[in-house]
Amino acid sequence: MPEPYDLLIVGGGVNGTAIARAAAVAGKRVLLVEQGDLAQGTSSASTKLMHGGLRYLEYHEYKLVREALAERAVMLRTAPHIVWPLEFRLPHMPSMRPWPIVRMGLWLYDLFAWGGGLPRSRGIRLDDPALVQNGGRGFSYWDGWVDDARLVVLNAMDAAEAGAEIRTRTRLESAQRQAEQWTVTLRDATGVHQVAARTIVNAAGPWVEQVLHGRLGQNDSSPIRLVRGSHIVVKRCLAGDHAWLLQQADGRIVFAIPYLDDFTLIGTTEVTVNDPTDTVIAPAEIAYLLDAANRYLRTPLREDAIVGSYGGIRPLVDDGTQAASAVSRDYRLELDRKGAPLLSVFGGKITTARHLAQAALERLGIEGGDTRNRALPGGDIRDFGALLASVRERWPFLDEPVARRMAHAYGSRIDTLLVNARTADDLGTDFGAGLRAREVDYLIRHEWARSADDILWRRTKLGYYLDPAQVERLGHYIRETIA
Repeated sequence: MPEPYDLLIVGGGVNGTAIARAAAVAGKRVLLVEQGDLAQGTSSASTKLMHGGLRYLEYHEYKLVREALAERAVMLRTAPHIVWPLEFRLPHMPSMRPWPIVRMGLWLYDLFAWGGGLPRSRGIRLDDPALVQNGGRGFSYWDGWVDDARLVVLNAMDAAEAGAEIRTRTRLESAQRQAEQWTVTLRDATGVHQVAARTIVNAAGPWVEQVLHGRLGQNDSSPIRLVRGSHIVVKRCLAGDHAWLLQQADGRIVFAIPYLDDFTLIGTTEVTVNDPTDTVIAPAEIAYLLDAANRYLRTPLREDAIVGSYGGIRPLVDDGTQAASAVSRDYRLELDRKGAPLLSVFGGKITTARHLAQAALERLGIEGGDTRNRALPGGDIRDFGALLASVRERWPFLDEPVARRMAHAYGSRIDTLLVNARTADDLGTDFGAGLRAREVDYLIRHEWARSADDILWRRTKLGYYLDPAQVERLGHYIRETIA
């Protein structure tokens, strides 16, 4: 058997890829295995926010909020193409939270974010005629937006460029533990293989307990609670580039966020489930989200405004709290040294994944791997506006929405993708919405894409724009390309 890997990481979500990146930067020999596609689970089903979590202040999660706000600043600096500032407006509802209480919460949020580079919160008059409360009082504060699935892919790319091996469509079947290493059985499309690893990191997200108990044969762990957060995507119903934070009578808040160019993303719910695959939004959740938005909208949304929906399963550490909304979003790292080391990752949120990775290396006694000042692939730019202007000048044949999407997706690496292109025809077949063969080839070659879903729902989010015939044509091209 070949030389053992230093770390074998199970799970290709945001936590697993962030740990792989940090460990590879630290010079370790790393293998990451993911049973499906990168970010196929919870990490592509988030609310797309790089935020501190304003509402966590009500649960006195001060450490988590401060850590998340510090990480928000790191990501705005090191991945400005996929993470950018987003203003939130909060209509004031006196029947829910008094003005002084909201003002105090926002002041504390500003204090925790001190030096993070975003504007401070302020009181405003609401100026959207789509709102029932147009002209009323409210608040403005700032957080960050993130392309969640691309964050995962870029973590994996940086890990691979630092020496890590990334294997998607590869399932960990079982592992035998010895004193100094694990012997691991993996299954992929070509069959069963064995590798050895000195340490296993279980970062399987909602499947963390299944991997721990069913495939690694370990029984001791923290209990987790699986909580589904569901979202609906509707035709654009609010103007402007800012998002809205909508307070609800049950004490929760719901976000309404501008999404892509034509939609509004509304979420999220919090429903306890028993199965990591139970991701389909329930009718009651749809009704809840519509009601949450319609409490504020002058023209109510109906179900026919919904163009899509998705749910993500959050694996939260079960702290005994009755309400799912009150369960802590902080993470827990459990290190088992009864033989070769096993580190299991419980909980966490997309904003704090980089910090979690750093903490994981510390628990394992691995020095180095500090990525605070390391740009993610394509993120070595100072001014996104200048990058976009350069893209428009160098490739004027790109439609404006396509140029903007590609600049955000690839950042400075757009050169690799568009090199030598002089006309749109140089980019090959157009599968719809400006997705052309050269981009598909790039995603297959550099970003582990293997299906139409990989590209349309995780790498580009263009699934909302292509019709079934275009999707089938794209799928056929991918199958032919990778055959």
